Amino acid sequence: SDKLKDLLELLPEHDLPEDLKSKHCKRCVVVGSGGILHGSELGHLLNQFDIVIRLNDAPVQGYTDHVGNKTTIRMTYPEGAPLSEHEYPPASLFVAVLFKGVDFNWLQAMVKNETL
Repeated sequence: SDKLKDLLELLPEHDLPEDLKSKHCKRCVVVGSGGILHGSELGHLLNQFDIVIRLNDAPVQGYTDHVGNKTTIRMTYPEGAPLSEHEYPPASLFVAVLFKGVDFNWLQAMVKNETL
C-alpha cells in the first residue's frame, strides 16, 4: 500500500477529457485483439459508434478497413500495450489496467521516464 500511495503522488490529477465527459454513451463498442475482425471490412461501421474502446494491443494501423480508425479509450495491461505511438491517438484516453506488482513498477518507470 505504501508503494501505491507513493505512485499516486507522482501522478497528476486529471478529470475525463471534456469531449468524453460530455458524451452520453448511446452506442459503445469494445474491440479486442483476437483478430476475428480481420477480413470483415467492418471499419466504417465501427467508426460510427459514439465510443470505441480498444483492448490491449488491438492494432489499428494497417487494418482500418476491418477495425476502423476511431479509438476513444484504449485499455490495457502494461505487457499488452501497443508499442507503436500511432496506436495512441492524441484525442483518445489511455487506461492502464494494473493489478500485479510489476504493473505498478511499469507505471512508475513510465511516469519517471525510467528504463525497466
